[in-house]
Amino acid sequence: MASGRARGPRYPCGVSSPTHDALLGPADIRELAAALGVRPTKQRGQNFVIDANTVRRIVRTAEVRPDDVVVEVGPGLGSLTLGLLEAADRVIAVEIDDVLAAALPATVAARLPERAGRFALVHSDAMHVGELPGPAPTALVANLPYNVAVPVLLHMLDTFPTIERTLVMVQAEVADRLAAGPGSKVYGVPSVKANWYAEVRRAGAIGRTVFWPAPNVDSGLVSLVRRTEPVDTTATKAEVFAVVDAAFAQRRKTLRAALAGWAGSAAAAEAALVAAGVSPRARGESLTVEEFARIAEHKE
Repeated sequence: MASGRARGPRYPCGVSSPTHDALLGPADIRELAAALGVRPTKQRGQNFVIDANTVRRIVRTAEVRPDDVVVEVGPGLGSLTLGLLEAADRVIAVEIDDVLAAALPATVAARLPERAGRFALVHSDAMHVGELPGPAPTALVANLPYNVAVPVLLHMLDTFPTIERTLVMVQAEVADRLAAGPGSKVYGVPSVKANWYAEVRRAGAIGRTVFWPAPNVDSGLVSLVRRTEPVDTTATKAEVFAVVDAAFAQRRKTLRAALAGWAGSAAAAEAALVAAGVSPRARGESLTVEEFARIAEHKE
């Protein structure tokens, strides 16, 4: 390691700066957490990655490029942040926790002083972020808190259309739902809405032991590549999503029955379905996002 790093800024609360690899290991994470008085909370779905090889794998799977501006949601103590900073042009981290947000810039400066100028922190709830500092983001890479993973993902994709590639780590069950296709038992609202924005696929599994504290569920990686051509429809996103929500609110019912409230009556729902070329006896889990869009177009 270059001697300059050893002379870098000190960690928060006096924890000394590293004398080895810039990425955080289990001992580094626990030392940082203890110095900050941080105890991961279930309320915010906090599970910190403690394995540097997993961080490298995520960065590699995300295909982060030297010219990328990466936005990260929920950076925590900075495990993934540091890996992203080594690979990308810039990293913008969005953190809601007061203590973690205050500490992260110092951690970055201590571990990667030569890249600290390419890091920016936004202290906010990701669901309320409407703009980011600096150049527009080209990629989203994050270990998303399990309890808000889907709404945060959809909000970021909707708010920042310049995000071309996304790789998120989420609960395995959520990963399956996001990547599911029509006809799958787990195909539902997250699957359709994610597909509105992007081509979605499962990109790997993550075990429990790479986190602290270890969660009681497995995790999965989901890759989303933004559609080069948006869904071809005259309906708005809000109109299409209203059909999706109605269809899956009563997923055991036929679309004729499930969409009755949305259309105003079962007869009106049937008319819209027939006009869209969809069987009134079909169920939501069999439809593509394009078919939902056609239904939305034919609402009277």
